[in-house]
Amino acid sequence: MRITRILAQSTLALGVSLIGLGNASAELPADQGIGQTTLPFPPEPHRAYIVDVEFESFVAGRVTVVDPEKKKMLGMVPTGFAAPSTLSRDGKTLFTADLFYSRGTRGTRTDVLTAWDTSTLSPSYEVLIPTKRAEALTQRYALGTSTDDRFVYVYNFTPSTSVTVVDVKAKAVAGEIAIPGCVLNYPVGKRSFASLCGDGSVQLVTLNDEGKEISRTHTAFFDPNAEKLVERAYAVGDIYYFVTTTGTVRGVDFSGKQPKVLEAWELVTDAAEKKAGWAPGGWQLITVAPKLNRLYVLMHDAHEAMKWEDPSPIVWVYDLKTHKRIGTLEAPNPIWSLHATSDDNPLLLGTNIAGGLEVFDLKSGKHTGTMERIQKTATQVLSH
Repeated sequence: MRITRILAQSTLALGVSLIGLGNASAELPADQGIGQTTLPFPPEPHRAYIVDVEFESFVAGRVTVVDPEKKKMLGMVPTGFAAPSTLSRDGKTLFTADLFYSRGTRGTRTDVLTAWDTSTLSPSYEVLIPTKRAEALTQRYALGTSTDDRFVYVYNFTPSTSVTVVDVKAKAVAGEIAIPGCVLNYPVGKRSFASLCGDGSVQLVTLNDEGKEISRTHTAFFDPNAEKLVERAYAVGDIYYFVTTTGTVRGVDFSGKQPKVLEAWELVTDAAEKKAGWAPGGWQLITVAPKLNRLYVLMHDAHEAMKWEDPSPIVWVYDLKTHKRIGTLEAPNPIWSLHATSDDNPLLLGTNIAGGLEVFDLKSGKHTGTMERIQKTATQVLSH
């Protein structure tokens, strides 16, 4: 009897509460904060975009937008099937080259270049592109923009290689340019892009204002039979820096009438460090802070030829003018990909293997913290 009375009283009280909630809910305003936040423009120089391919599923990925200073997540953009991503030069647009199947994992394939507004993180438009976009772990220069934001270059692999040129002004494909024996598209100025070729040369393709090829040149760059050059370069203006798996830095300057190969130099010069097997490693293993004129390289000891892509918590710092090592940074977790912001007070951002983002203040050389659980399989970090 006592239990019955308690249940009856509880049920009555719950009913009264629900009636009260029902009346109250009609007076509550709609939540304006979910999916409707507008980020400021121009973007903050430290705002970062983490490209996450979601390796465990790979069908759908994301770009997570963060404020690494405040260790705060700002938003997220959904992408299709390990989509390469890049930012427009004017800061207004995030481009992703998405791939979708009509049945999710099978069916009719559709490839699109999606233009996302960097303030609202919503799609502004999309352009249908040929169903040839390379299906691979994302990296720099699988997608790039001309310096005037007129063209976007999409790298294709079928397994023949080509570049789809998208005219952003017309919001249409301008054409496709074959680059047999070469990979990726490194944007050069307003109307050119370079590619790295299997014979050790760099190929430079120049376009007209309609996005059509008007010239092509090859310049000898390295000996592919003598060294393994990592294609994941980093650009400062029209100068691209590459590194070999054993630690040779090679650069090429595209700012003149003809590409100029820069003098090569070594990351590891100390005999004891060479003996210990120090060499670069990781995925996006190099980056540059242009205002400091410094190169940052993920390094590990006991180098093994087939394990050079392994992550590392150690970053070596070099002066790009003198080619001398001027410091070492160490993260609390192994890092797979690096990126330095390009402002006067730059940060170094490293995606760690635990799903976090390591943050360094590069003027002080101090590790300022870790953003935990911000990604799953991050391959790339972008900033304005």
